[in-house]
Amino acid sequence: LPLAEITFRTAAAEDAIKSVAAECPDVLLGAGTVINVEQAERALKAGAQFIVTHGFSSAVVKYCVDRKVPITPGIATPTEIQMALDHGVDVVKFFPADAFGGIKTLKAMSAPYSAVKFIPTGGITAANLAEYILFPKVFACGGTWMVKDDFIKTGQFGEITKLTREAINIMLGFDLGHIGINTAGADDSLKLTKSLSAMFNLALKEGNSSNFAGKGIEVNKSKGLGAHGHIAVATNSIARAAAWLERKGVAVDMGSAKKDPAGNVAAVYLKGEFGGFAIHLLQKK
Repeated sequence: LPLAEITFRTAAAEDAIKSVAAECPDVLLGAGTVINVEQAERALKAGAQFIVTHGFSSAVVKYCVDRKVPITPGIATPTEIQMALDHGVDVVKFFPADAFGGIKTLKAMSAPYSAVKFIPTGGITAANLAEYILFPKVFACGGTWMVKDDFIKTGQFGEITKLTREAINIMLGFDLGHIGINTAGADDSLKLTKSLSAMFNLALKEGNSSNFAGKGIEVNKSKGLGAHGHIAVATNSIARAAAWLERKGVAVDMGSAKKDPAGNVAAVYLKGEFGGFAIHLLQKK
């Protein structure tokens, strides 16, 4: 997870930002709980690349906007959302999210603001991360549950890695969508689909380019991508999954993207084959 916010809640914040900026250049590093312009100046000089405030400070927001520094101001009411928009800011922090009614409040409050994205923090845990991150108006989530004080004080960095990996898995939500099998033509596809459907008592569904036996087996009516066929991996967010995979060195073929009626990417192939199969990401509905 190459993004971290170091909060100005202790005297160690500035030095911590300097250390991370120097030793971990791949981390997108920000400063949080910034309450005045002086702290913002110190944070940026130390190496912070973005600023987060827990409340709305017009002075801090203006300082950052004037210098083209990404700023995520804290909001808890529609009035503060409007103030952010008046400053040209359309990504805001909803804080404290859980104490202020959680996802229910966020959905109600965000309804009039179609262009605004939110970063909920405060009370976010592995137990409620999914309900926040799956809401389309949520840009990202922040939380301290991955880096508990006791883990840091006692050097339990393995636990931090474990909880961070768990958070990533919740965000991506990878599951097997279906297996696609190539055949020579429509007749072969239907014959194989009927056989698999009868064998495993699965519903048969005929389509234009392929047939399905249940929801997990697709039988193509032609030789599609992949020597043997394809594997569809379902995910909570194709955009987030594609970015995560590409950071790991896995190329995504955006030219293969298929979109839904609303214009959102519904499926996209990875480049190359894996054991004779092509792989495509499938957006969960």
